[in-house]
Amino acid sequence: MKDLFKGRKYIIIALVAVASLTLIIKLFRIQIVEDTYRLSAESNVLRQVIQYPARGLIYDRNRKLIVFNQAAYDLMVIPAQVLEHDTATLCSILGITRESYSERMKAAVSYSRRAPSVFLKQISAEDYARLQEKLYMFPGFYVQTRTLRKYSRPIAAHILGYVSEVDENIIRKNSYYKPGDYIGTTGIEEAYEKDLRGNKGVTLYLVDVLSRIKGSYADGRLDTIAVQGKDIISTIDIDLQEYAEHLMQNKSGSIVAIEPSTGEVLTLVSSPDYDPSLLVGRVRSDNFRMLQNDTLNPLFNRAIMASYPPGSTFKPMIGLIGLQEGVLSREYEYFCSGGYYAPGVHVGCHHFQFFNLPDAISTSCNTYFCNAFRMIIENGNYSSTEEAYSKWRSYLTSFGFGSKLGIELNNELQGFVPEPSYYDRYYGRGRWKALTILSLGIGQGELGTTPLQMANMVSTIANKGYYITPHLVRAVGNDSTGFNPGLLERHETGIDTSYFSIITEGMEGAVGDVPGATASWVAIRGIRIAGKTGTAQNPHGPDHSIFVAFAPADDPKIAISVYVENAGFGSTFAAPVASLIIEKYLKGKIENQYLEDYVLNPNSLGQ
Repeated sequence: MKDLFKGRKYIIIALVAVASLTLIIKLFRIQIVEDTYRLSAESNVLRQVIQYPARGLIYDRNRKLIVFNQAAYDLMVIPAQVLEHDTATLCSILGITRESYSERMKAAVSYSRRAPSVFLKQISAEDYARLQEKLYMFPGFYVQTRTLRKYSRPIAAHILGYVSEVDENIIRKNSYYKPGDYIGTTGIEEAYEKDLRGNKGVTLYLVDVLSRIKGSYADGRLDTIAVQGKDIISTIDIDLQEYAEHLMQNKSGSIVAIEPSTGEVLTLVSSPDYDPSLLVGRVRSDNFRMLQNDTLNPLFNRAIMASYPPGSTFKPMIGLIGLQEGVLSREYEYFCSGGYYAPGVHVGCHHFQFFNLPDAISTSCNTYFCNAFRMIIENGNYSSTEEAYSKWRSYLTSFGFGSKLGIELNNELQGFVPEPSYYDRYYGRGRWKALTILSLGIGQGELGTTPLQMANMVSTIANKGYYITPHLVRAVGNDSTGFNPGLLERHETGIDTSYFSIITEGMEGAVGDVPGATASWVAIRGIRIAGKTGTAQNPHGPDHSIFVAFAPADDPKIAISVYVENAGFGSTFAAPVASLIIEKYLKGKIENQYLEDYVLNPNSLGQ
């Protein structure tokens, strides 16, 4: 019996020894080898407070401030620390109802009783000032500083874009963003988000079991500071932008003006538009729904997203291609007998005389350009209609038609220049000819172009055969090349530079004293304008008024396209709008007060 007890004694000692050794090994791994538990413990006594950086500022080309920041504040809450307080006073300061207070508190408790969460976003500076005086009365609540966008003028919404809160999809795709963060959603704000947003900082605090801050952790040695976003120098002339939007009030349409030598966009207008400040702060969601439901569709950027037939503004392209293909010359004349007549085809016109190429442009003769287009497509140098058409189309694509130009705005439309296969599907391979698609010669038919593409076309003519990708930003931070270098790429059209002077001569005549000139009434004293009127057919109502131009004709500084929807002939509204913008940009003032009054108050002038 004694030996039995002695045996059990050794067994127990062995079990205790094994258990002790196992515990020692486990403790060694936890404390020395692995840091998982240490980190978990630290997370229970540390609080990370994100320091949000101010977004970079946005300036115009002359360093005039367009977009800056104003302080805003998120009211945070830790439910476990909330004591009984004067709810009515807090609701009054915050401008919320008791029902809203209860809903927000329930949401906070549901998230975590001991971790902080946002109780109310984007408190204004005024409300924050009132709250700060009485914040001691509301234990468990504290304020986290944020910034909101503010605008020097209520303009350029489609260029600048807006900032909104990230959604779950963005958070999944990009680890930088956390719930409650903000991101550029459209315009420059979106295109240059990585530059504008800056870098977040982090401050670590020691907290007790009730999540109350007890002091800085490690004397702040592990804290990081927020780095403000980079400033953006845009290409926009803010004074010209403001004036252009003023001219387009109570009108639907768009304006795009480009500096030809650089591709820098001077102004980009889509009308109707909206005040960008409507999409800032807590009212953003409600205002966004309001704008979405507006039948005038102010959120739609007509300058890059609307497709129109270019109408007669396309005739310079037909002239250039005809010259390059050798079927036209400056002196080549064709007789207009009130329209173009061919078997089964009649295209109306309003002339009865011979025209050479420049005069045909100046007077916008449909007959001349129907004939020119037919000669291009029936060119004997090609074995088939399809081959000749493909060559014609290649010239258009070299000018940027039928594809996105690459401006830094989302949702740019590529327009439409039909491929031969398009007509093969409708008419059958080899069964369509020049007369089948004759309307293309006067900018009608299946062609679809955006106002940006038309401004780029006239910019290319001004440059005598090349264009720089239209863009909205000239510098990021202190780096003048701190953006996509592809935006400065030079695109050649392959058309001989000598032919552009012939087209320019005709376009100057359109705004000059050539008999029958379509836009002579918008000429500017002392400035040579090369322009072209157009009227785009509209199956849904009155035709659209179009005008494209560049000036000065001998030293181009501005190229422009103007679309005024449902306004009739190109000379009726689009031409005077373009003339005023050119005068404003080149002279800095408006001398033709009558023209300005006509555009702003047409009814008062008996129009």
